[in-house]
Amino acid sequence: MSSIRGAGPKLLVAGLSLLLAVAILWLANRYFLGDEDTTWQRIQQTGIWRVGMDPSFPPFEQLDGEGRPIGYDVELAQAIAGQWGAEVQIVSIGFDGLTDALLAGKVDSVISALPYDPRLTEDLLYSAPYFEAGVRLAVAENSPIQQLDDLAGARLAVEWGSIGDGQARKLQRGDPSIQRLTFPSPQAAVNALVAGEADGVLVDGVTLRLMQGEGAAVRGIEPALESTPYAIALPAGAHTLRAEVDSALEKFVTTGFLAQLENRWFSDMAE
Repeated sequence: MSSIRGAGPKLLVAGLSLLLAVAILWLANRYFLGDEDTTWQRIQQTGIWRVGMDPSFPPFEQLDGEGRPIGYDVELAQAIAGQWGAEVQIVSIGFDGLTDALLAGKVDSVISALPYDPRLTEDLLYSAPYFEAGVRLAVAENSPIQQLDDLAGARLAVEWGSIGDGQARKLQRGDPSIQRLTFPSPQAAVNALVAGEADGVLVDGVTLRLMQGEGAAVRGIEPALESTPYAIALPAGAHTLRAEVDSALEKFVTTGFLAQLENRWFSDMAE
């Protein structure tokens, strides 16, 4: 009897040890492998990638004469989906509602000239950047300025009150010989550079690419003074989908497809 009665506590301890081991294994799987990516599974099952987009920001996204979405981001989405043998379903949403639509599961991803926002990284995932829209220094093609350290005595054109204006003030504090020329608009600041009235202009990456697309003989100086990368937003648990998107973007950079896509759409804006 004693041996049978004594087996109770031993079995209880063994059972608890087994439950603890199972719990540790489950937590380890969640930590190292993450939850199953149901978004990626659904794309694989249906062959459809639902992409949220606000088609009102050319050349990234706009509507053609027949009301169909076209643009840089549209073709980028189609090219990524093509890597998976899937089709893109563009879901038109106002820009302010894009993140909410993603969080509500109405779309699988957002591709809409969307800046990376570190404040949202607990709620969603971001792909690798595919376009730098931050403030850049642009100079004439034949300018001797090759880097920021060459700006001593330079005249910098900026839109008054813009982020570029703030960056110019910061550069002036480091080198008072830099002259800050303010203008009422980015285009006026750009025109001053083209006309030779300024040695450089501080503009966002989109404006710089539009200048170049219009044929202006200007070049950007790396890196961005204030980075604003555009990235693809995905659901928080879509780790496989993000890996697939990043793999496609890496391939597009290596093959030159991303640069070709960018050059074509920014050149088309000038026509």
